Amino acid sequence: MLMAHPPRAARLHYMANGFRMLASGDHVVCAVSGERIPLDALRYWSVSAQEPYASAELASQATQGR
Repeated sequence: MLMAHPPRAARLHYMANGFRMLASGDHVVCAVSGERIPLDALRYWSVSAQEPYASAELASQATQGR
C-alpha cells in the first residue's frame, strides 16, 4: 500500500523569471487571500516582497497597497 504524504507548504525564493525551492512542498499560500496555490499553478509573485499570489487581480491588489 502506498503512503500518502500530507500537503506541505514549500518555501520558495522568487526571482524575475522563476523561483527556486528552498524547502520542498506541494503548494504555497497566497499572501493576500490565504488560498493554497499548487506549485504547478503558481504564476504570480512579487520579487521585492517575496510573496506569492493566487491571481493577477490579487497581485495587483497587493502591490497597490504598497
